[in-house]
Amino acid sequence: MTLTLKAAAPAWESLESPLLVVALATGPTLTAELAPIDAVTGGALGRALSRRDFRGGRDETLHLAGGERGVQRVLFVGMGPASDRTAALRRAGAIAGRQANRLGVGRLAFFAGAMAAAEVEAAGLGLIAGAWDFKETKTPPPADEQRAPLEEATILVADAEAGTTGVKAAQAIGEGHSLARRLGMLPGNICTPDYLADTARDIAERHGMTLTTLDRAAMAREKMGSFLSVAQGTTQEPRLIALEYRKGPADQKPVVLVGKGLCFDSGGISIKPAQGMEWMKFDMCGAAGVLGAMEAIARLELPINVVGLVGSTTNMPSGEAVKPGDVVQASNGKFIEIINTDAEGRLVLADVLVYAKRFSPDVVIDAATLTGACVIALGHTATGVMGNDDAAVQEVIDAGKRAGEPGWPLPLWDDYKELIKSDVADVKNSGGRPAGTITAALFLEAFVDGYSWVHLDVAGTAYTESDLGTVPRGPTGVPVGTFVEFVRGRAR
Repeated sequence: MTLTLKAAAPAWESLESPLLVVALATGPTLTAELAPIDAVTGGALGRALSRRDFRGGRDETLHLAGGERGVQRVLFVGMGPASDRTAALRRAGAIAGRQANRLGVGRLAFFAGAMAAAEVEAAGLGLIAGAWDFKETKTPPPADEQRAPLEEATILVADAEAGTTGVKAAQAIGEGHSLARRLGMLPGNICTPDYLADTARDIAERHGMTLTTLDRAAMAREKMGSFLSVAQGTTQEPRLIALEYRKGPADQKPVVLVGKGLCFDSGGISIKPAQGMEWMKFDMCGAAGVLGAMEAIARLELPINVVGLVGSTTNMPSGEAVKPGDVVQASNGKFIEIINTDAEGRLVLADVLVYAKRFSPDVVIDAATLTGACVIALGHTATGVMGNDDAAVQEVIDAGKRAGEPGWPLPLWDDYKELIKSDVADVKNSGGRPAGTITAALFLEAFVDGYSWVHLDVAGTAYTESDLGTVPRGPTGVPVGTFVEFVRGRAR
C-alpha cells in the first residue's frame, strides 16, 4: 500500500505526532522558525546545534526524544548544501521514510520550512519512496517483533495552496512509482507476461483507457518474426500490450511510451552465467516503468494523448529456442541475423517500435534494461539517452533531471553502424563489446520510421544490487519519473 500524504499548516502547540521529521541544510542555526521545535525537545535541539552534534550534511540524521504526548520523537535529516533544494528534499524525504519504517511509528509529520508546490511534491515523493516496502512473498515475523509500517505522512507547510497542489501530484506520481517497483520486485514465476497484461487491464478499467493485447497468434498475423523469435523458446504466451490514454484534443498526436518487458532473461542459448542470474527478473523494468507512468498520468488527469506499449515475454533455452546464426524477419520486412540470443530485448522492441507507427506518434520514447555496456559507461548513476531528434533527446534529459533521474547523451554516429552490418541479413543483433550501448540503439533505430524517437538504456538505473540509502536493493522506479515529467512538460 502506498503511503498516504496530507498537507497542513504548522501548529506546534497542537501537533500530535509519533515522529516529527525536520529537514535542514548544511550549517543549521537555531532560528525563530526552529524555536518551537527546540521547545518540544526541552532545548536539546539548540544544544545539539551549538555543539555541532548535527551539521546538516547530506543523509546525516539526529534522533531526539520528545514527550509522551504531542511530538514524541524528532528526527533531523541533513540535506547537505542544498544547491538543488528540490532534489535535496526528495532525498531527505526518502531517508525519513525508511527511518520511520524502522522505528515502526506508523505516521509522521515532515517540516522543511517554507516550500513551494514543487518542493512539497519532491518531499512527498521521497517519503513515498522511503516508506515503500515489499513483503508480499515473505512470511510475517512473530507478532511481538512486528513494527507498524509507515502509512501516513503530513507535510507541514504554511502555504495551503502549495501544500494541496504538491501533495496531490506526489500522491499520483508516487502511486506510479510504487506500482513499477512492485512489478519489478515480483519474481518471474509470478510476474509473467500475462500478469503484466492483467495489470494493464486493471489500469485501463480504473482510468477509462483503451486496452489492446496481442498474443502469439496475433503477432504471427502481424509478421512480428523478431519479437516471436525470442518467445519461441518458452511455453508462456508472449504479450504485446497497448494502453491508450486519450484526454487531449482528438487530433493531437500522442506521446508513445515503450517498455521492454522480459519477465525473465536467461540469455537463451547464449546463456548467462549462473551467478547473479536471479537479478534477471528485473529485465522487465522498462515495461514496469511504462505501466507505472500510465497510472501516474491518469491520476494527474493530464490533458494530453499518451499511448503505452509493452513487449513482454521470457527468454529461455529449449529445443525450440532461437539459435546464434538464425535469421528472422521483423514486421517491417527487415532481416536480422541473430549473433547473440542474449541480445534479445532489442529483438522484442524492434517489432514494438514498428507497431508504434500506427498511432501516428508525435514522439516515441522507449526504455529498456538493454545493455551491460551502459553500466560500464555510466555506472548506476545516469541513464543512457540516445535518439534521432536532438531536441527531443534534450527534452527527455531535462525531464529526467526534474524527476531526479539523471540521463546522459551518447552519440548515434553512422560510423558505429559498421559494427552491426551482417553478411547474410540487413542487420545483426549484436556488434560485440565495443560501443555496445550505441550499437544496440542503432539496431533499434533501424525499426524507427517517420517519427521522432528517444531511447533510454536503464540497465544501470532501473534497479540496484546494493542499498543506496534512499532505496534498498531492488527496483528504483526509474524511468517512471522521466516519463511522467516529459508528458507533463508536453501537457503544459
